Amino acid sequence: MAEAPVAWGAAGRRPRPAESDAVPAAGAASGGVRLLLRLEGLVVLAASLAGYSQLGAGWGSFALMFLLPDLSWLGYLAGPRQGAAAYNAAHSYLGPVALLALGGLGGQPVALALGLVWCAHIGFDRMLGYGFKYASGFGHTHLGRLGPADPW
Repeated sequence: MAEAPVAWGAAGRRPRPAESDAVPAAGAASGGVRLLLRLEGLVVLAASLAGYSQLGAGWGSFALMFLLPDLSWLGYLAGPRQGAAAYNAAHSYLGPVALLALGGLGGQPVALALGLVWCAHIGFDRMLGYGFKYASGFGHTHLGRLGPADPW
């Protein structure tokens, strides 16, 4: 037998708040700050693409290298804490900036190309709202919760 429909706001249930009224999870950016961080990701992506185009490296190589940082999700096979640490390490600007410095100062175009592709990947992820992960789960990021909002 089908369950009777529950009235909106019935006892034990509360209506889902409007997006503008939603309270962000603790530690998550919201509102104008979240928008600014996502725009920053777009700028990093655009600058990285512009820099890569000046190198004269192949776009096929770019496509192959672009998704490499996402292999860090394999850390989640060891658990959420290890997965978050692996993901955050691969999605921090520290690594690609070190490669850019090495490539620029040492005249190593491969390091420069890798650093630019890595920055482009991170910028793309930030633009889409994929931020640093918390150990509580893949969907909990510094840019807010990923996935559909909990309706109750």
